[in-house]
Amino acid sequence: MARLNIEPNIEFGDELYQALLDAHRDLTLEQSHAVNARLILLLANHIGDLAVLREALQRARSAGDDAHADACSSSSISPSNEGVNR
Repeated sequence: MARLNIEPNIEFGDELYQALLDAHRDLTLEQSHAVNARLILLLANHIGDLAVLREALQRARSAGDDAHADACSSSSISPSNEGVNR
């Protein structure tokens, strides 16, 4: 059974980050969420391994919970939509 690769594996990180920003530029929050959902489904189809996808989902959820808890406990800033260009 394949395992989720969590080692650094992207040689073009800056370009990928820019492409993600470009894909969301001038979108509403709703449109941005829809782009993310479609991207997730396209990549899930490409991966095609349910065990790997479940591990990725579990890691993404637990990492998000930890990051949110850390951010909320260390400042008075609450989650917002600041990164979305409207």
